[in-house]
Amino acid sequence: MAPTPAMSHSSAFLLPSSSSAAPAGSADPAYALVVLNQRLPRFAPLLWERGKCSPADRFFAALLSSLLAVLGMCFSLPTPFSLCLSLAAQVRVCADGGANRVFDGMPELLPGQDPDVVRARYKPDVIKGDMDSVRPEVMEYYSNLGTKIVDESHDQDTTDLHKCVAFVIDNSPILDKSNLCILAIGALGGRFDHEMGNINVLHLFPNSRIILLSDDCLIFLLPRTHTHNIHIERSIEGPHCGLIPIGAPSTSTTTTGLRWNLDNTSMSFGRLISTCNIVEAENVTVISDSDLIWTISLRHHP
Repeated sequence: MAPTPAMSHSSAFLLPSSSSAAPAGSADPAYALVVLNQRLPRFAPLLWERGKCSPADRFFAALLSSLLAVLGMCFSLPTPFSLCLSLAAQVRVCADGGANRVFDGMPELLPGQDPDVVRARYKPDVIKGDMDSVRPEVMEYYSNLGTKIVDESHDQDTTDLHKCVAFVIDNSPILDKSNLCILAIGALGGRFDHEMGNINVLHLFPNSRIILLSDDCLIFLLPRTHTHNIHIERSIEGPHCGLIPIGAPSTSTTTTGLRWNLDNTSMSFGRLISTCNIVEAENVTVISDSDLIWTISLRHHP
């Protein structure tokens, strides 16, 4: 029987840029940011910068732009393909009313700066959703700055986060999608049914790295198809954590690195689930026969 492939996880994206390099031997992840309709966390400006491209990426985007300009003279390019240019350089998508949160919230997070300058700097690349929450004046403001508006009001069967995740994955020029990490802020807090809908998106895209964040915690899916090595960034996260079998019961979960480790333990709602646990090592390992939700607290610094 072939060994289960390993998957590594890190919250280094919450560290200052100078200290957030990928581990030796691994590629730097490509980040996409999705903003939902909840209060922006204090680290929203930092995550916004994660979408900036490297000089090599900018060169590639410029080259691709030239090629598309030539092709556009001969062919009618589909809209999603033309949007790849912006996604190659910077990936910041507001889910409907998330645009209101960026418009109102970024100046509040940067009170010493001119609000108009801040709003122009933190301009989303795309506003996508059923458009029942974004204020008309906000949509017009960003549209005038070049933001793409993608109205999917015809689709009432998927959530705004689902729409945005599918859009990012489908339009990303990154060939190795395992290197794409989607950070969703505003996905936790507020109405419980919205939170559950967002957690369901993790299960709908089990092969994609999607991290839901709030000021207080982050969560992501640990697919049962892999063993998991979670590197703990002690300066920004922990110690409280949990492993939750939301999608289906687990008949066997084993961990290392926790105060109360699981040893071939079964978990299900109505019985044991691992909440209020504590990380005690720099690396936590998890192997399970079921998809699990990993959650860890985020530290508040004065």
